[in-house]
Amino acid sequence: MEMCLVGSQWGAAGPRAALYALPAPAAAARPSSLSAVPAVRPPRPSPSRSMAGLGGGLAAFGRCTHAVVRALPESLCRQALRSVAGPEVDFARAEREYQLYVGVLRGKLGLQVLELPADESLPDCVFVEDVAVVCEETALLTRPGAPSRRKEVEAMKRALESLNLNIVEMVDENATLDGGDVLFTGREFFVGLSRRTNQRGAEILADTFKDYAVSTVPVHDSLHLKSFCSMAGPNLIAIGSSEAAQKALKTMQQMSDHRYDKLTVPDDAAANCIYLNVPSKGHVLLHRAPEEFPDSAKVFEKLKDHMLIPIAATELAKVDGSLTCCSVLINKASE
Repeated sequence: MEMCLVGSQWGAAGPRAALYALPAPAAAARPSSLSAVPAVRPPRPSPSRSMAGLGGGLAAFGRCTHAVVRALPESLCRQALRSVAGPEVDFARAEREYQLYVGVLRGKLGLQVLELPADESLPDCVFVEDVAVVCEETALLTRPGAPSRRKEVEAMKRALESLNLNIVEMVDENATLDGGDVLFTGREFFVGLSRRTNQRGAEILADTFKDYAVSTVPVHDSLHLKSFCSMAGPNLIAIGSSEAAQKALKTMQQMSDHRYDKLTVPDDAAANCIYLNVPSKGHVLLHRAPEEFPDSAKVFEKLKDHMLIPIAATELAKVDGSLTCCSVLINKASE
Protein backbone atom coordinates (compact mmCIF):
# COMPACT_ATOMS: atom_id res chain seq x y z
CA MET A 1 0.00 0.00 0.00
CA GLU A 2 1.29 3.47 -0.85
CA MET A 3 0.17 5.94 1.75
CA CYS A 4 2.40 8.98 2.00
CA LEU A 5 2.41 12.71 1.64
CA VAL A 6 2.01 13.57 -2.01
CA GLY A 7 5.16 14.99 -3.60
CA SER A 8 5.85 18.60 -2.83
CA GLN A 9 3.42 21.21 -1.58
CA TRP A 10 0.76 21.83 -4.18
CA GLY A 11 0.56 25.04 -6.15
CA ALA A 12 -1.00 28.15 -4.64
CA ALA A 13 -4.70 28.61 -5.30
CA GLY A 14 -6.00 31.70 -6.99
CA PRO A 15 -8.57 34.45 -6.50
CA ARG A 16 -11.82 33.88 -4.71
CA ALA A 17 -14.33 32.24 -7.04
CA ALA A 18 -11.50 31.75 -9.50
CA LEU A 19 -11.02 28.66 -11.59
CA TYR A 20 -7.67 27.21 -12.53
CA ALA A 21 -6.99 25.13 -15.58
CA LEU A 22 -3.98 23.85 -17.48
CA PRO A 23 -2.61 26.38 -19.96
CA ALA A 24 -4.75 26.52 -23.08
CA PRO A 25 -4.50 28.27 -26.43
CA ALA A 26 -5.63 31.87 -26.41
CA ALA A 27 -9.35 32.29 -26.96
CA ALA A 28 -11.91 35.03 -26.92
CA ALA A 29 -12.72 36.25 -23.44
CA ARG A 30 -15.82 34.75 -21.85
CA PRO A 31 -18.34 36.92 -19.99
CA SER A 32 -17.27 35.54 -16.64
CA SER A 33 -15.68 36.88 -13.47
CA LEU A 34 -13.49 33.79 -13.24
CA SER A 35 -9.86 33.62 -14.25
CA ALA A 36 -7.70 30.75 -15.42
CA VAL A 37 -4.56 32.39 -14.03
CA PRO A 38 -3.54 31.84 -10.39
CA ALA A 39 -3.27 35.06 -8.41
CA VAL A 40 -3.96 35.55 -4.69
CA ARG A 41 -5.01 32.77 -2.31
CA PRO A 42 -8.76 33.10 -1.56
CA PRO A 43 -9.72 33.90 2.03
CA ARG A 44 -9.75 30.76 4.13
CA PRO A 45 -13.02 30.06 5.95
CA SER A 46 -12.81 30.87 9.63
CA PRO A 47 -12.50 27.90 12.04
CA SER A 48 -16.16 28.31 12.98
CA ARG A 49 -17.27 27.91 9.39
CA SER A 50 -17.88 24.45 8.00
CA MET A 51 -15.06 23.23 5.78
CA ALA A 52 -16.57 19.86 4.92
CA GLY A 53 -18.85 19.26 1.99
CA LEU A 54 -21.20 17.46 4.32
CA GLY A 55 -20.81 20.11 7.00
CA GLY A 56 -19.45 20.17 10.54
CA GLY A 57 -15.88 21.48 10.16
CA LEU A 58 -12.74 19.87 8.73
CA ALA A 59 -12.27 17.64 11.78
CA ALA A 60 -15.76 16.31 11.09
CA PHE A 61 -15.31 15.83 7.36
CA GLY A 62 -17.73 13.18 6.15
CA ARG A 63 -20.54 13.87 8.62
CA CYS A 64 -23.88 13.07 7.05
CA THR A 65 -27.51 13.00 8.18
CA HIS A 66 -29.42 12.35 4.93
CA ALA A 67 -28.96 10.48 1.68
CA VAL A 68 -30.99 10.86 -1.50
CA VAL A 69 -31.17 7.74 -3.66
CA ARG A 70 -33.37 6.60 -6.54
CA ALA A 71 -34.78 3.20 -7.33
CA LEU A 72 -33.63 1.27 -10.40
CA PRO A 73 -35.83 1.34 -13.50
CA GLU A 74 -35.98 -1.90 -15.48
CA SER A 75 -35.12 0.16 -18.57
CA LEU A 76 -31.58 0.48 -17.18
CA CYS A 77 -30.74 -3.02 -18.43
CA ARG A 78 -31.05 -2.26 -22.12
CA GLN A 79 -31.16 1.52 -22.41
CA ALA A 80 -28.71 2.97 -19.87
CA LEU A 81 -25.75 4.81 -21.32
CA ARG A 82 -22.45 2.96 -21.32
CA SER A 83 -18.98 3.90 -22.49
CA VAL A 84 -18.23 0.46 -23.94
CA ALA A 85 -20.41 -2.39 -25.15
CA GLY A 86 -20.67 -5.36 -22.81
CA PRO A 87 -22.96 -7.90 -21.19
CA GLU A 88 -26.48 -6.90 -20.29
CA VAL A 89 -27.24 -5.91 -16.72
CA ASP A 90 -28.85 -8.64 -14.61
CA PHE A 91 -31.72 -6.63 -13.14
CA ALA A 92 -32.47 -8.98 -10.25
CA ARG A 93 -28.85 -8.96 -9.15
CA ALA A 94 -28.58 -5.20 -9.64
CA GLU A 95 -31.65 -4.75 -7.46
CA ARG A 96 -30.14 -6.91 -4.70
CA GLU A 97 -26.91 -4.90 -4.79
CA TYR A 98 -28.85 -1.65 -4.68
CA GLN A 99 -30.98 -2.78 -1.74
CA LEU A 100 -27.84 -3.77 0.16
CA TYR A 101 -26.36 -0.34 -0.54
CA VAL A 102 -29.47 1.48 0.68
CA GLY A 103 -29.74 -0.87 3.64
CA VAL A 104 -26.23 0.02 4.76
CA LEU A 105 -26.94 3.75 4.57
CA ARG A 106 -30.25 3.48 6.40
CA GLY A 107 -29.89 0.51 8.72
CA LYS A 108 -26.20 0.19 9.50
CA LEU A 109 -25.25 3.88 9.44
CA GLY A 110 -28.54 5.40 10.57
CA LEU A 111 -28.97 7.97 7.80
CA GLN A 112 -32.36 9.34 6.83
CA VAL A 113 -32.77 8.04 3.31
CA LEU A 114 -35.03 9.77 0.79
CA GLU A 115 -35.71 7.27 -1.95
CA LEU A 116 -37.07 8.69 -5.18
CA PRO A 117 -39.19 6.44 -7.40
CA ALA A 118 -37.77 4.88 -10.52
CA ASP A 119 -38.72 6.44 -13.86
CA GLU A 120 -38.71 4.03 -16.80
CA SER A 121 -38.28 6.94 -19.22
CA LEU A 122 -34.98 7.79 -17.50
CA PRO A 123 -32.88 4.60 -17.60
CA ASP A 124 -29.87 6.21 -15.84
CA CYS A 125 -31.85 7.83 -13.03
CA VAL A 126 -30.36 5.62 -10.30
CA PHE A 127 -27.11 7.58 -10.69
CA VAL A 128 -28.29 10.55 -8.65
CA GLU A 129 -24.81 11.88 -7.90
CA ASP A 130 -24.60 13.39 -11.37
CA VAL A 131 -27.57 15.73 -11.00
CA ALA A 132 -26.69 17.58 -7.78
CA VAL A 133 -23.65 18.84 -5.88
CA VAL A 134 -24.37 19.63 -2.23
CA CYS A 135 -21.99 21.54 0.01
CA GLU A 136 -23.20 22.60 3.44
CA GLU A 137 -26.67 24.14 3.01
CA THR A 138 -26.39 24.84 -0.73
CA ALA A 139 -27.31 22.47 -3.55
CA LEU A 140 -26.28 23.06 -7.15
CA LEU A 141 -28.58 21.29 -9.58
CA THR A 142 -26.41 20.37 -12.53
CA ARG A 143 -26.93 20.23 -16.26
CA PRO A 144 -25.78 16.69 -17.10
CA GLY A 145 -23.56 16.25 -20.12
CA ALA A 146 -25.83 13.60 -21.64
CA PRO A 147 -29.02 15.27 -22.94
CA SER A 148 -31.05 12.14 -22.15
CA ARG A 149 -30.36 12.64 -18.45
CA ARG A 150 -31.40 16.25 -17.98
CA LYS A 151 -34.94 15.52 -16.83
CA GLU A 152 -33.51 13.58 -13.90
CA VAL A 153 -32.90 16.93 -12.23
CA GLU A 154 -36.63 17.56 -11.68
CA ALA A 155 -37.19 14.87 -9.02
CA MET A 156 -33.91 15.75 -7.32
CA LYS A 157 -34.97 19.38 -7.09
CA ARG A 158 -38.15 18.42 -5.26
CA ALA A 159 -36.23 16.21 -2.84
CA LEU A 160 -33.68 18.88 -1.99
CA GLU A 161 -36.37 21.52 -1.62
CA SER A 162 -38.06 19.26 0.95
CA LEU A 163 -34.85 19.49 2.99
CA ASN A 164 -34.96 23.30 2.82
CA LEU A 165 -31.60 23.61 1.10
CA ASN A 166 -30.61 26.69 -0.84
CA ILE A 167 -31.13 25.63 -4.45
CA VAL A 168 -29.03 26.94 -7.35
CA GLU A 169 -30.03 25.79 -10.82
CA MET A 170 -27.60 25.55 -13.72
CA VAL A 171 -29.57 27.12 -16.57
CA ASP A 172 -26.75 28.18 -18.90
CA GLU A 173 -27.21 26.10 -22.05
CA ASN A 174 -23.48 26.29 -22.74
CA ALA A 175 -22.68 24.55 -19.45
CA THR A 176 -22.50 20.85 -18.66
CA LEU A 177 -21.62 19.31 -15.32
CA ASP A 178 -21.92 15.79 -13.93
CA GLY A 179 -21.52 15.35 -10.19
CA GLY A 180 -19.30 12.36 -10.90
CA ASP A 181 -16.69 14.86 -12.05
CA VAL A 182 -16.73 16.79 -8.76
CA LEU A 183 -14.35 15.84 -5.96
CA PHE A 184 -14.69 17.86 -2.76
CA THR A 185 -11.86 17.36 -0.28
CA GLY A 186 -13.23 19.41 2.61
CA ARG A 187 -10.85 22.22 1.62
CA GLU A 188 -11.42 22.71 -2.09
CA PHE A 189 -13.06 21.33 -5.22
CA PHE A 190 -11.47 19.49 -8.10
CA VAL A 191 -13.62 19.31 -11.23
CA GLY A 192 -12.89 16.89 -14.04
CA LEU A 193 -13.16 18.23 -17.56
CA SER A 194 -14.52 15.17 -19.32
CA ARG A 195 -16.95 14.04 -21.97
CA ARG A 196 -19.73 15.06 -19.57
CA THR A 197 -18.38 18.21 -17.90
CA ASN A 198 -17.05 21.37 -19.55
CA GLN A 199 -15.26 24.53 -18.47
CA ARG A 200 -18.44 26.59 -18.19
CA GLY A 201 -20.00 24.02 -15.90
CA ALA A 202 -16.94 24.18 -13.66
CA GLU A 203 -17.13 27.98 -13.63
CA ILE A 204 -20.73 27.91 -12.46
CA LEU A 205 -19.79 25.53 -9.65
CA ALA A 206 -17.05 27.97 -8.61
CA ASP A 207 -19.55 30.85 -8.65
CA THR A 208 -21.93 28.80 -6.49
CA PHE A 209 -19.42 27.78 -3.83
CA LYS A 210 -17.38 30.97 -3.57
CA ASP A 211 -15.67 30.13 -0.28
CA TYR A 212 -13.69 27.31 -1.84
CA ALA A 213 -10.94 27.16 -4.44
CA VAL A 214 -11.91 25.25 -7.58
CA SER A 215 -9.39 23.61 -9.91
CA THR A 216 -10.04 21.79 -13.17
CA VAL A 217 -8.48 18.45 -14.06
CA PRO A 218 -8.50 17.02 -17.60
CA VAL A 219 -10.02 13.53 -17.64
CA HIS A 220 -9.00 11.10 -20.38
CA ASP A 221 -9.92 7.46 -20.93
CA SER A 222 -12.55 7.49 -18.15
CA LEU A 223 -16.12 8.69 -17.91
CA HIS A 224 -15.63 10.90 -14.84
CA LEU A 225 -12.94 12.17 -12.49
CA LYS A 226 -14.32 9.95 -9.73
CA SER A 227 -14.10 6.92 -12.00
CA PHE A 228 -10.58 6.57 -10.56
CA CYS A 229 -10.46 8.62 -7.36
CA SER A 230 -12.44 9.69 -4.29
CA MET A 231 -11.95 10.74 -0.69
CA ALA A 232 -11.19 7.77 1.58
CA GLY A 233 -10.95 9.89 4.73
CA PRO A 234 -10.06 13.37 5.93
CA ASN A 235 -7.08 14.53 3.87
CA LEU A 236 -6.85 11.09 2.18
CA ILE A 237 -7.35 10.66 -1.57
CA ALA A 238 -7.92 7.15 -2.91
CA ILE A 239 -6.44 6.94 -6.40
CA GLY A 240 -6.17 4.24 -9.03
CA SER A 241 -2.90 2.98 -10.45
CA SER A 242 -3.48 3.59 -14.15
CA GLU A 243 -1.41 6.10 -16.07
CA ALA A 244 -4.49 8.30 -16.57
CA ALA A 245 -5.31 8.28 -12.86
CA GLN A 246 -1.76 9.11 -11.86
CA LYS A 247 -1.60 11.90 -14.42
CA ALA A 248 -4.80 13.41 -12.99
CA LEU A 249 -3.35 13.18 -9.48
CA LYS A 250 -0.25 15.03 -10.63
CA THR A 251 -2.48 17.80 -12.00
CA MET A 252 -4.26 18.05 -8.66
CA GLN A 253 -0.87 18.26 -6.95
CA GLN A 254 0.06 21.20 -9.15
CA MET A 255 -3.23 23.02 -8.61
CA SER A 256 -3.50 22.90 -4.81
CA ASP A 257 -1.40 24.45 -2.09
CA HIS A 258 -2.38 21.70 0.36
CA ARG A 259 -0.59 18.38 0.71
CA TYR A 260 -2.92 15.40 0.83
CA ASP A 261 -2.15 11.83 1.77
CA LYS A 262 -2.84 9.31 -0.95
CA LEU A 263 -4.00 5.71 -0.91
CA THR A 264 -3.09 3.98 -4.17
CA VAL A 265 -5.13 0.93 -5.14
CA PRO A 266 -4.39 -1.41 -8.06
CA ASP A 267 -7.81 -1.02 -9.69
CA ASP A 268 -9.12 2.35 -10.85
CA ALA A 269 -12.76 1.38 -10.29
CA ALA A 270 -12.02 0.39 -6.69
CA ALA A 271 -10.66 3.87 -5.96
CA ASN A 272 -14.26 5.09 -6.01
CA CYS A 273 -15.37 4.65 -2.40
CA ILE A 274 -17.55 6.48 0.12
CA TYR A 275 -16.11 7.91 3.33
CA LEU A 276 -18.42 8.85 6.19
CA ASN A 277 -17.76 10.12 9.70
CA VAL A 278 -20.50 8.53 11.79
CA PRO A 279 -20.70 9.79 15.40
CA SER A 280 -21.36 6.35 16.91
CA LYS A 281 -18.96 4.47 14.64
CA GLY A 282 -16.12 6.83 13.70
CA HIS A 283 -14.44 6.52 10.31
CA VAL A 284 -16.52 4.41 7.92
CA LEU A 285 -15.54 3.43 4.39
CA LEU A 286 -17.81 1.79 1.86
CA HIS A 287 -15.64 0.14 -0.77
CA ARG A 288 -15.96 -2.36 -3.60
CA ALA A 289 -16.23 -5.99 -2.55
CA PRO A 290 -13.22 -8.36 -2.41
CA GLU A 291 -14.82 -10.69 -4.93
CA GLU A 292 -14.72 -7.83 -7.45
CA PHE A 293 -11.27 -6.38 -6.68
CA PRO A 294 -9.36 -8.64 -4.27
CA ASP A 295 -6.04 -6.79 -4.53
CA SER A 296 -7.60 -3.40 -3.90
CA ALA A 297 -9.63 -4.78 -1.00
CA LYS A 298 -6.37 -5.84 0.66
CA VAL A 299 -5.17 -2.24 0.48
CA PHE A 300 -8.32 -0.96 2.17
CA GLU A 301 -7.90 -3.57 4.90
CA LYS A 302 -4.76 -1.75 6.01
CA LEU A 303 -6.88 1.24 7.10
CA LYS A 304 -7.05 0.06 10.69
CA ASP A 305 -8.89 3.16 11.95
CA HIS A 306 -11.80 2.65 9.52
CA MET A 307 -14.90 0.51 9.76
CA LEU A 308 -14.78 -1.16 6.35
CA ILE A 309 -18.03 -2.11 4.60
CA PRO A 310 -17.57 -3.95 1.30
CA ILE A 311 -20.40 -3.46 -1.20
CA ALA A 312 -20.60 -5.07 -4.62
CA ALA A 313 -21.58 -2.99 -7.63
CA THR A 314 -21.02 -5.65 -10.25
CA GLU A 315 -24.15 -4.98 -12.30
CA LEU A 316 -24.24 -1.18 -12.25
CA ALA A 317 -20.55 -1.18 -13.16
CA LYS A 318 -21.59 -2.63 -16.53
CA VAL A 319 -23.18 0.76 -17.28
CA ASP A 320 -20.35 2.82 -15.76
CA GLY A 321 -21.83 2.90 -12.27
CA SER A 322 -19.82 3.10 -9.05
CA LEU A 323 -20.50 3.51 -5.34
CA THR A 324 -20.61 7.31 -5.15
CA CYS A 325 -22.93 7.45 -8.19
CA CYS A 326 -25.93 6.10 -6.31
CA SER A 327 -26.39 8.68 -3.55
CA VAL A 328 -26.29 12.37 -2.77
CA LEU A 329 -25.08 12.77 0.82
CA ILE A 330 -26.22 15.73 2.90
CA ASN A 331 -25.43 16.99 6.38
CA LYS A 332 -28.37 18.95 7.71
CA ALA A 333 -27.79 21.20 10.69
CA SER A 334 -30.12 20.55 13.60
CA GLU A 335 -33.21 22.71 13.44
